[in-house]
Amino acid sequence: MSPRLVIVGPPGAGKTVTGRLLAERLGGRFRDTDADVEHRAGRPIPEIFTEQGEAAFRALEEEAVAEALAEHTGVLALGGGAVVSAATRQRLAEHPVLFLSVGLSEGVRRTGLSTPRPVLAGVNPRANFQALLRERLPLYREVADWEVDTDRLEPTAVVERVIRMTHTGSPGAGPG
Repeated sequence: MSPRLVIVGPPGAGKTVTGRLLAERLGGRFRDTDADVEHRAGRPIPEIFTEQGEAAFRALEEEAVAEALAEHTGVLALGGGAVVSAATRQRLAEHPVLFLSVGLSEGVRRTGLSTPRPVLAGVNPRANFQALLRERLPLYREVADWEVDTDRLEPTAVVERVIRMTHTGSPGAGPG
C-alpha cells in the first residue's frame, strides 16, 4: 500500500485544508500524522512538547509517519517538522510528495503566531518561523516531486493546480 499523495510543508502552508479537499476531489480518505501522534499519545502536541520535549515528540512522529506511509492509500499530510528526520526523508523517496510552500509574511499571517504551535513559541515567534523556513526549505525540496507556492492562492485553487500537476506527471513542476 502507498498513499496516493503525501503533503509536506511548513506551518500555515495549508497541508490539512488542501489535503482534505484533495482527498474529497480524488475520492479517497485524508489522514494527518499530527492527529495520529495526538491519538497515539493521548494528548495534544503542545502537551507532548511541554511534558516530554521535542525529541520525544519527533520519535512519536517518525513512528506515525512510517505507519501511515505503510498503510494509508489516500492523501496523507505530514507534520511540518517530519522532514527533519533522515529516516522519514528516506521513506518518502518511495512515495509521491507534494510540497506546499508559504513565505515568511504569509506564514506568519496564517499561523497568527498566537496559536499553540510549539515550534513557533518563544519570545520572537516571527524569528522562529524564519529560522524554521531556513532549516527546512531544503529538506522539503529534497523530498518533493511537486511544489506549489500557496501564498496568493485559495485552497481550491491550490487543489486545481495540484490536480493538473500530478495528473500530467510533471514532477518538479516547480513553484506554482
